[in-house]
Amino acid sequence: MIATSAELLTVLRQYNPWWRGAPIADLPSWRRRAFRDVLTWMQSPPAPRALLLSGARQVGKTTLFLQVIQALIDSGVPPNKILYATFDHPLLKLLGPDGLIKLWREFEPESAGGDYLFLDEIQSVRDWQTWLKLQVDFQKQRRIAVTGSATPLVMEGQESGVGRWHTLRIATLSFFEYLQLKQINIPDLPEIHSLAQLFDWTPIQFATVAANAQYLVAHFHDYLLRGGFPQCALVASLSGAQKLLREDIIDKVLKRDMTALFGVRHVLELEHVFVYLCLHSGGLLDLQALCHNLELKKPTVNNFIQLLEAAHLIYKLPPFGYGKEILRARYKIYLADAAISPSVLLKGTSLLEDPTALGIAAETAFFKHVFARYYSRSVGFSYWRGKRNEREVDIVATVEGRLVPFEVKYRSQDTGAGDVKGLAEFCAERQVALGYVITKNIQDFSIMPLKVEVETKDGKTSARALKIPAPLACYWLGKTELDEWRDD
Repeated sequence: MIATSAELLTVLRQYNPWWRGAPIADLPSWRRRAFRDVLTWMQSPPAPRALLLSGARQVGKTTLFLQVIQALIDSGVPPNKILYATFDHPLLKLLGPDGLIKLWREFEPESAGGDYLFLDEIQSVRDWQTWLKLQVDFQKQRRIAVTGSATPLVMEGQESGVGRWHTLRIATLSFFEYLQLKQINIPDLPEIHSLAQLFDWTPIQFATVAANAQYLVAHFHDYLLRGGFPQCALVASLSGAQKLLREDIIDKVLKRDMTALFGVRHVLELEHVFVYLCLHSGGLLDLQALCHNLELKKPTVNNFIQLLEAAHLIYKLPPFGYGKEILRARYKIYLADAAISPSVLLKGTSLLEDPTALGIAAETAFFKHVFARYYSRSVGFSYWRGKRNEREVDIVATVEGRLVPFEVKYRSQDTGAGDVKGLAEFCAERQVALGYVITKNIQDFSIMPLKVEVETKDGKTSARALKIPAPLACYWLGKTELDEWRDD
């Protein structure tokens, strides 16, 4: 044994201050939506499963755990029934979950009532899937929540944990959460429950809100530069925030996690692929060009992209359609956060002076907001491209059989009918009555006709699009995500 039981227990006590009646230090008062989800699973699980909290490094998973632990203690759960540990600590990693629980019981003997286990970075534990499966099957009195900075790949023949845990994916901060964390005064904006409500607004309402929301633009651009990782958002200088994101998050994932978790040997090649994706984020992945430019084989690149997705650094967006429509179609790639590209590429504030790069950053941020807002509803996301031309719809969400298209036009000029021909064609082809156009100009906020007739369950109607500025769209998507559970 590298360390004695007493030394190990000292480490464990530091992670569990509530055992000695001490408060949890530096616990933020603001809460993300996932707080409710985690607390529900620990108080009264909807199913006899563990909870797997999955998300990128430094996205706030540990803070969520500590907030839930405090809520459990406040609700009357005895502190000695709650165990928190992180397997990022080398000694606890060597101890393993069974040794950890044994040590806990030496300090806090088992008593009546259920236990609450909160285990960080579970993917660092060998055969963690099997361990968690056995816990769920045979330790019915335990409620277990674990986190992982990477979604482990289930290898062929490996013991499956299907049905033993529920996965909750955590994205980076929304624009609304970013404003909260930075303690920026929230503008006087109306309360809405969904973007669809805006189709009933009058021109005066659009103009009034646009005027009140003007000052959001500068904060939104700052958000695109700093990103939604909580630590980066709080760093005083922009250069310091981007350095932290680049060196403390991205580099650790690429140079440490990929080797430790997935056995990646050619880290430099993986870095080259990731930098290439940073240069081409938000667009269709030209796999042949990537392989040619980096002199890599297609299976190698496909494996790297799969690992980057598993590590929550990218999103893959498939083409819309079925069967032969998509067999040879390419994926779109979005980075997990808009600030990743300018941080990795050392762009600083120059992003704001590059209309193309700024548009890609805004599209990346918007996709992340749509994904975070609706993924828990088993929503499917894709992009659409016309069969006979290059017309495209950036994002299509499939919600309970209903198609919701989004087109991002983040550029200085106002958006007209000629700029959304792809959206109009999609609505005509798929008989969709309502679509959305994400704009840059805060005054470019209104309803526009798409000049196509579609058949709905209520009869024939003219398709319409809501033009909504990106800062407002991201603000409301983030806020309604929180309001949804606060109103429960």
